[in-house]
Amino acid sequence: MIIDTHIHLNDRKYQDILEEVIKEALENDVERMIVVGYDRSSSIKAVKMASSSDFIYAAVGLHPSDVIKEEDFDLNWLKNLLREPKVIAIGEIGLDYYWNKNNRDLQITYFKKQLEIARNANLPIIIHSRDAAMDTYEILKEHSLPGVLHCFPYSLEMAREFIKLGFYLGIGGVLTFKNSRVLKEVVKEIDIKHLLSETDGPYLTPEPYRGKINRPAYLKYIIDEISEIKKIDSETVLTVLYQNARNLFRI
Repeated sequence: MIIDTHIHLNDRKYQDILEEVIKEALENDVERMIVVGYDRSSSIKAVKMASSSDFIYAAVGLHPSDVIKEEDFDLNWLKNLLREPKVIAIGEIGLDYYWNKNNRDLQITYFKKQLEIARNANLPIIIHSRDAAMDTYEILKEHSLPGVLHCFPYSLEMAREFIKLGFYLGIGGVLTFKNSRVLKEVVKEIDIKHLLSETDGPYLTPEPYRGKINRPAYLKYIIDEISEIKKIDSETVLTVLYQNARNLFRI
């Protein structure tokens, strides 16, 4: 029983292998997947995929890297997608000061807009944050919402602060990398009840498949790494992570 809480099956890299990837996921106990949007087009595609499958759900939102291209300032397209029954979260949304250094104000504006939309819809949020820890934290502190810090990239100290706000930490393939010392420390010290499993596919493929297209079936390598770091048997890890995802996303 595994839930991939963050995957982009709507990415064109999966186009020719989608059926194979989904079949392989189900054969490896990945029984539910949340396909995450990052702009209007990808969000619509996520909703369509979810509506045609019993085991796929959709998250819809505007990624910070895409705010500069957005023409609908009020995000009416996003509000309209929330009418779809398989939409279970707003995301991925947030701040990225690594790739986008010159439009911070615009990122913050759209971030706050989407937080209000999530509040009004009573939906959890999926946060993308890179090189923007304090701004992300301060904004989330102002909005009391449940959610996850997807692909958690920050220190143990920041992990503890986000957890105090009620957030889960998304743990993916980076955990298996030899140089991921900080993330390994986070996983070791943070109670497993605050963690979620994710691929972020097609990106961030875990060892031993690093460099190839990521697949939900590879979540088992992340589960095994968490088990080894925390000295907890893998079945317990599976059970807790599964329940964490169900609690947050209500699926």
